[in-house]
Amino acid sequence: MKGILKIIGAVAVINIIARLVGFARETYIATAFGTTLYADSIVNAYTIPNFLYLVIGGAFTTAFISVYHKTTSSITEYIRRTFTTILITITLVVILFMVLADPILMQFFHVKDEAEYEILRSLYFWMMPSTIMLVLSTWMSGILNVQGRYHLSAFSVLIYNGSFLIVSVVLSIMMGPIGMGIGALVGAICMFLFLVYGVRNVKEMSFKPSIKGAEDQKMLWKVALPILLGGATAQVYILIQSFFSAMLEEGVRSAMNYATKMSQFPQAILMTAVTTVIFPLLSRKEGEGDTESVKALYVRGMRLLYILVLPVAVFFYFQAEGIIRIVFEYNKFDAESTAITAPLLQVFSTTMFFLAANTYITRFYYAKGNSVLPMIFSILTVFGVNIAVVLATIDALGANAVALGTLVSAIVNFLLLIIVLHSKYQLKLVNKNVGQFIKLAAIGLVFIAVNWAIAEWIVFDQKWVHIILTFVLASISYFIILFVYKVQELQQIAEKVKTKLFKKK
Repeated sequence: MKGILKIIGAVAVINIIARLVGFARETYIATAFGTTLYADSIVNAYTIPNFLYLVIGGAFTTAFISVYHKTTSSITEYIRRTFTTILITITLVVILFMVLADPILMQFFHVKDEAEYEILRSLYFWMMPSTIMLVLSTWMSGILNVQGRYHLSAFSVLIYNGSFLIVSVVLSIMMGPIGMGIGALVGAICMFLFLVYGVRNVKEMSFKPSIKGAEDQKMLWKVALPILLGGATAQVYILIQSFFSAMLEEGVRSAMNYATKMSQFPQAILMTAVTTVIFPLLSRKEGEGDTESVKALYVRGMRLLYILVLPVAVFFYFQAEGIIRIVFEYNKFDAESTAITAPLLQVFSTTMFFLAANTYITRFYYAKGNSVLPMIFSILTVFGVNIAVVLATIDALGANAVALGTLVSAIVNFLLLIIVLHSKYQLKLVNKNVGQFIKLAAIGLVFIAVNWAIAEWIVFDQKWVHIILTFVLASISYFIILFVYKVQELQQIAEKVKTKLFKKK
């Protein structure tokens, strides 16, 4: 338990580098193609392969870790059977989606221009096969995480994003937008090969197929299917965004993608760092029946997420225009593109904590063997609350209505998850921690007030000077607030720094 903060920090550093490289790819698309039809085609073509990768890969990997500590078979046999199950499943799904490419693309993206559709279709056929390698890579990362080798699984994302970026930039300069599709496939292959090399030292690892039926595979499907449906429902946010964006003016779809990716960038780094480390530990503690450790993990993980996500979300909200200008406003991404994207980023920034927390909380349901309730909540909020909010506000708010729908549905999902977890499994966030959460709420309010003041009084025309200065002031103020309120995690870091400095002397 004492080493969690240290491990999370190490994984977060690798994730930051990996995500920065991945985000550089999005920045390149923005600067090379702006908010044009080409940019929309690249975003649309990647949407479905990425959707399948996140949903199927995430479901099987989560289920694999959940069953890992419960199977009565040998781990080698369990790994062989799971590998076979995942390989067959994802291969069949990819074949199906490639055979049905035309009706799928026409139904979801409403492309009317024939030339644009041909680009979209070509990109789709290059990107879709990468889903097989990505799903298997996610599963191998799960194996490494169970073994405590978090750094290798995190580094694999850097391999993927790095190779994807280099190949796609070089080829798109030579071939146009099709180069992005080839880059996606090459990146997935590189990530897959790296992880095959990475798991070679896992004693129980075997890629020898096994179709022998076993109880652990029934358990795997029992856990994976609700996660699959729930994850698919959660990822439908992106498809819903695509659907409603297609009804609005040209460039909105790509602008929404940039705003979403910009808000997801820090959220994914922080959420992934926390859940990657805590979920395997949580599964083990649950398997051992260590209820007190599970309760402690729940509260501590939520507190960490809040402390980590809060400063980023608040800064992004108040400095949305400056961030978009500094990251995207070059070449074909002009001031008009910024005007479309910045308001979307503001709304999406308010979803950061709730989306990250929802992912984190569902892991406790999965550890309890309950993947059905999170699925039901996702369906209710995404298809009910989300779409209802968008339909009710799209005439008045335009593209902002789609972002607002994501925010409201994420909050409702969050409340449902914590209420049921509290009543059904006695995992309580508040209870004896009332004082602690009042303190965290106060920290949030004070930091919001500080950032409002910075946004009102500190404005520079030079975008680099403006964003650097506001970021430094916001960062310093946050650390001062944490110090004044005597936040436990900050004190632990300070003690470690003092110890190391003292030893050096």
